[in-house]
Amino acid sequence: MITIFFRRSSPRAGPAFIRLLHRFPPRCAAEKPPLNLPPQQPISPLSPSTSRSSFPLFSFALLSALALGGLFYSTSVRDSVMGRAEKIHGELETALEKSLASVKQTAAAAGVLYKSLASLLSSANEEVQKEFELRVAAFVADIAAANEGRRAAIVAAGGGAVVDWLLETVARPSGRKGREHYGTQAESARALACLIADPNVCEAVLSRPRAVPNLLRFIFSFQPKRSKKFNHRPLDGLDIFKGRSMLVASIMDIVTSNCENLGRVSFRPSLPGNADIQDIAAALEVIEEGGMHVYGHDHSGDDDNDDDDDDDGGTGIRSIGLKILGGPTVLGFSRKDDPLVLGHSLVLQEKQASSLRSQHSDVFSVPGLWDDLQREHIAVPFAMWAIANWAMASKHNRSCIHELDSDGRAVLSALTARERTVKWHGSMAALVLLEDPSLPLTSSVPEWGFSLLSSVCEASKADDHELAHVALSAFLVSIERSIHAKSMVMDRGLHLMREAAKQSEKHQQLQEAMARAMEFLCTGDMHLSLQESHWWSGILFRWVFSQVSSEPTRSSAQNILSCVLDDYGPSSILISQGWLTLMIHEVLNANKVTRASVPQKTDKVKTQMDQSNIVSAAQITNQLAVTVATLALNNREAYLDSSFRFPYDDFLSLEPFSATVKSIKKEKLTKVDAADSALATLRGIKALTELCADDFDSQNKIADFGAFSILRRFLLQDDFERLAAIEAYDASRMVESREQDPDTPGEASATDAKDSSSVRVPPTGHIRKHSARLLMILSLVPKVRKTIAEDETLCKWLEDCANGKIQGCDDLKIQSYARAILLNVFFTEKVLGDSKDGLPVVASSRCPRYDDMIFFLNPESPNWKHLSRSSDIVRNSFDESNRTIGDEVSDTKENVSPPVMDVVFIHGLRGGPFKSWRIADNKSSTTSRAGLIEKIDQEAGRQGTCWPKEWLAADLPEARLFSVKYKTNLSQWSGASLPLQEVSSRLLDKLVAAGIGDHPVVFVTHSMGGLVVKQMLHHAKVNNLDHFVDNTIGIVFYSCPHFGSKLADVPWRMGYVFRPAPTIGELRSGSPKLVELNEFVRQRFNKGFLDVLSFSETLVTPIVEGYGGWAVRMEVVPIESAYPGFGDIIVLDATDHINSCKPVSRADPSYEKTLAFLQKLRKTVK
Repeated sequence: MITIFFRRSSPRAGPAFIRLLHRFPPRCAAEKPPLNLPPQQPISPLSPSTSRSSFPLFSFALLSALALGGLFYSTSVRDSVMGRAEKIHGELETALEKSLASVKQTAAAAGVLYKSLASLLSSANEEVQKEFELRVAAFVADIAAANEGRRAAIVAAGGGAVVDWLLETVARPSGRKGREHYGTQAESARALACLIADPNVCEAVLSRPRAVPNLLRFIFSFQPKRSKKFNHRPLDGLDIFKGRSMLVASIMDIVTSNCENLGRVSFRPSLPGNADIQDIAAALEVIEEGGMHVYGHDHSGDDDNDDDDDDDGGTGIRSIGLKILGGPTVLGFSRKDDPLVLGHSLVLQEKQASSLRSQHSDVFSVPGLWDDLQREHIAVPFAMWAIANWAMASKHNRSCIHELDSDGRAVLSALTARERTVKWHGSMAALVLLEDPSLPLTSSVPEWGFSLLSSVCEASKADDHELAHVALSAFLVSIERSIHAKSMVMDRGLHLMREAAKQSEKHQQLQEAMARAMEFLCTGDMHLSLQESHWWSGILFRWVFSQVSSEPTRSSAQNILSCVLDDYGPSSILISQGWLTLMIHEVLNANKVTRASVPQKTDKVKTQMDQSNIVSAAQITNQLAVTVATLALNNREAYLDSSFRFPYDDFLSLEPFSATVKSIKKEKLTKVDAADSALATLRGIKALTELCADDFDSQNKIADFGAFSILRRFLLQDDFERLAAIEAYDASRMVESREQDPDTPGEASATDAKDSSSVRVPPTGHIRKHSARLLMILSLVPKVRKTIAEDETLCKWLEDCANGKIQGCDDLKIQSYARAILLNVFFTEKVLGDSKDGLPVVASSRCPRYDDMIFFLNPESPNWKHLSRSSDIVRNSFDESNRTIGDEVSDTKENVSPPVMDVVFIHGLRGGPFKSWRIADNKSSTTSRAGLIEKIDQEAGRQGTCWPKEWLAADLPEARLFSVKYKTNLSQWSGASLPLQEVSSRLLDKLVAAGIGDHPVVFVTHSMGGLVVKQMLHHAKVNNLDHFVDNTIGIVFYSCPHFGSKLADVPWRMGYVFRPAPTIGELRSGSPKLVELNEFVRQRFNKGFLDVLSFSETLVTPIVEGYGGWAVRMEVVPIESAYPGFGDIIVLDATDHINSCKPVSRADPSYEKTLAFLQKLRKTVK
């Protein structure tokens, strides 16, 4: 007999020890183990100082007790037990002597172990062994339930030996012999439940070697099989399962804790990075097979019957769903056929949660919540949780997972599971494994991708955005890394993509990821079919125009739509027209909101013009909507007898198409040919341009909506011409068919409708020109400027167009637009030098901006390369590896002389930037029947028609030639126009922004254009724009009414009939304003700051055409008004007002004298 003495540090240690000893009275196996402390005798919590000082004592005491329990569990011989017990006791006594003096409560705990050890040594039989183990487990469980400090001490005791013993205890086989240890297993499970529920020590517990396999074995030993009812033994007691149930609840709490996160950013792995490969293998086995095969037998929970088949033939519970809704845990079941109806609700209400919190202090677990589930429904989620955590923890773990699951079937099993947490952690594991470039792809990756996409679709329908986001992230990586996964989705999964895209429209992050995935699928080597493009058009347009769409979502949708336009050309005209229609519709809606919230402008004329543009745009939008809807509905007949739904249903459900479809549904649909579509498109582009010309907000808005993609398509391709060619070919084939079979009834009318001779040519040239104009306006928007700079194909086309090398683009307007776009894109920053880090230093001074209203008359000239007198000019930001126009400019800049001066042409009343300066056939308007009311010349601006372009550019190569445009009308019946002062102010802003005035400048004006220049100079002087005024060195006046015009006098006297425009009123004879402006210019002439050359007409000009000839003729500007009183004047013989600025040849005085005047000024420029 070994005698053990216990030394007490104070007289009060004895009673404390006795009180704690009474906590564990001797019991037989039939008694229920006391799992909870009585309220009247709780274990006192340790103070912080006491906890720290008692930490070694806890460790030694617990290790000693557990070692002794393990010793007797092995059922060795009594002598061996006694010898080992003596050694353990010696170590325990030494530890107690060192620490007992300062920690009385811990000494009492040691006393309990001492009494238990003495009792065990006196009667070392099997019953005592089990009782001792139970006491130790219960003691550890009570300590773990006390507070955080004691749980930390348990975990750290013996370097984790206590936790290892607990894990081994709960993992014991649960057959007949295992049932004899239910009490010990229950108390160990209760201790582990408290530890795992504590976030401060949970990671340390689960990181112990074999922790995951042991917990999985515990789950399989505790959870019953569905085929057998787990019967309690009479001696087990009512609470024998409480601790085990608590452990299951704690495990499932940590499994579900991460499943409400949107991604890996907030996912922190709880398992170590150096996991044992056997642990990983055990988890993978559970995931793939739903069970474990360890220790040579199946942990079925009943060794009497090894049949694993369910009572219902395997058609029972197929899935469970877990969701955390504001704290309560919700458990849902579903059967394969009929839903499982539960007799009671498994929703943990807040009241129940509060009660449990009060019972368990700071440790919260829910015993009983998971007890009715099959074991695999607990084990598989936990195993998949472990795999996801291991994969996130380290590259070593990922390599082990890949090695063990080389075919990817285990991960695939998780991805195809019905339980939500399994799907979530499976998706996370797949994402981490796929993102590791060092791991080769498994053969199951294509199936991973498809399963992930299915999860995305199902989760989106259920509004489970967290699962959808994680699965979608993994899906995106799968198709990026595996071409086979991408092919499988394109072949079989696009319908799932559409369903998920529709469900995710209100969730921005999910929508953005979906758009990125769709962009990757459709913009590379693989493309959408034409039918799929129609199905997707409605979704893509919602992504583009939805207010909740992010910038990346819009960009992805626009790229997909652009690919569709490139792939199908004429067959995709419906999509490009619909895109344009929606864009105008959105701008109009934005204008309505702006007008409702912002006070109206005080400028009545400008407001009237804006309102006129809005009304016109609304009408054109309706016309476009009718055209688009008619084109779509004409294809409906092909789907009437088909199982497929109409591809344009989603597209036509958008506004303004939905209202249009309802209005034309009952009417007979009319044919819309290529010319009709082109004309509607042309009107739409013009309307959109007028809406955005001076509205920077609208410019940014349509830039966000993808205007660049549409305009690029219109510029680079001739879709309408190709469609017209197809229609002409089809018509000719029908004619041939009728000629071969003339007796075929009902063919004549159809053929007549599609007669090849009746096919009209669409105005593609005008579409290009107005598309270039709108793109020039948008090139001042930073995001569009960057996009153009990155588009090498477009930049090359624009350069060729500006140089007149594009067939069909010989119009000076489109050439000018092309040059302006390139200047806006590549020459927007002035560089002063290089900084220390080698990057250019950008000056804060103004850079030239070429906006609407300004045209280049010599866009091919090298002079445009020099935009500043004192600073070099470089490209904005461009890839140096590509040879583009920007590189050519840098290479040739040193060999090009800077421009000597600028010559700016400004037209007069009802004129234009090109038609006012065209070459005339003769000098008589009466003969040419042009007159003041001439319509816009469709040939104006074409090659060989504009004398500044044809003659002056060659005779004065040192100058840059510009022309400007502004709106004027004789009468308000023709539309609103701005007064002279407003016109001059707006034009001055455009010229100054373009850098005109930085060089010496000469203005060449016709009619009212001279007054516009005078007003600009006066306005510039008042607003201290001295550089503009000082650099104006000359003005040429063609028939300028310096002192008024008779043309203005007539309508003003008959104002109620003619309704003269505001500009006409300012041109009346003797107007004080005109006298003031003329005096201002006279003073500058007298001081030698500028020179003046004037021309005067000599013939009357036809004004109004009547029956049999001209009803009204008059001398518009008499010589006394055409001469300002200073400078030279040239009287043009046999020339009327209209043709005074239109020379017939280079020898014509109207050109010869102007050239001489400009050359004289050229010599004065230094």
